[in-house]
Amino acid sequence: MIFYLLVGCLAGYIAGRLMDSRGNIFVYMLLGILGSFVGNILFRFIGFVSVNFLGHLFTSVVGACVCIWLARKVR
Repeated sequence: MIFYLLVGCLAGYIAGRLMDSRGNIFVYMLLGILGSFVGNILFRFIGFVSVNFLGHLFTSVVGACVCIWLARKVR
């Protein structure tokens, strides 16, 4: 559980920097956790499964970037 929170926080921070989004640690953590969920769904849909730390981090960052992009489109 703590592993996923740390990966989520790191992924949210990376995605926030990549997408030029502003926020604090809680926003990054929530974004990363949501991004992890979205990224896993997207990657499983196309047939990829993450199995190690870098795989989890990559899918979480991609998912968080998708969440940021969707949030900007909705606004």
